[in-house]
Amino acid sequence: MFFDFSNKNVLITGGSRGIGRACAKMFSDLQANVIITYKSNRAEAEQTLKLLDANQNHSLYQLDITQPAEIELLFNQLIQKYGRLDVLVNNAGVFIEHKINEVSFAQWQKAWSETINTNLTGVSNLCYLAGKQMIQQQQGKIINISSRGAFRGEPDHPAYGASKAGLNAMSQSLAVALAPYNVTVGVIAPGFVETDMAATYLEREAGELIKKQSPLNRVATPEEVARLVAVFASEGLEFATGGIVDLNGASYLRS
Repeated sequence: MFFDFSNKNVLITGGSRGIGRACAKMFSDLQANVIITYKSNRAEAEQTLKLLDANQNHSLYQLDITQPAEIELLFNQLIQKYGRLDVLVNNAGVFIEHKINEVSFAQWQKAWSETINTNLTGVSNLCYLAGKQMIQQQQGKIINISSRGAFRGEPDHPAYGASKAGLNAMSQSLAVALAPYNVTVGVIAPGFVETDMAATYLEREAGELIKKQSPLNRVATPEEVARLVAVFASEGLEFATGGIVDLNGASYLRS
């Protein structure tokens, strides 16, 4: 069955809120075992856990994805508990404002370091360990959450745009490398999504202008992103590997 995730083990980074929470709820509703990671807010993560079907084997782990040792420990614990990993959703990320005409050189370097370490290097380490496990299994799905900023640019958040462009390139490289092992890699590139991370921008005076960037006159919902994640994670769409799908309400169209 297309959306049959019964007894599948799904790891979602940044799974405590926003897109991650919507993905966790959706996979739980589809009978998967959901593994959520969070960086610091355990109470929020536990709230997400309470939304999931108690009949499945869900779990919660604290993880700073900029720390390779923490990622390695997490995978050791997951394989010990679950035996295999079927789906990895790389959702955790940061969006740090650093306008070149406003920040100091030290602030500029700090923003770049934190952004690349989280959005690209951390994700690459998760992909490596998941990919190695999935090679052994001869099966697996990796879905990376990118951004329209990788294509249109992010003048106030240049490191974010660069990190997501790098994520796209890495994902397509891994799609080629992992295809012989029946492991697929998909990328979703949303525009603004109604999440806590975007709230500070959507609630400003410019929030209405952001919504008007789309002819639908709104931003995406986390559930819309989650549905597309489910498509990439499904059996029977292996030929979509390496694909980057825009989800921005026609707010930015690329050729």
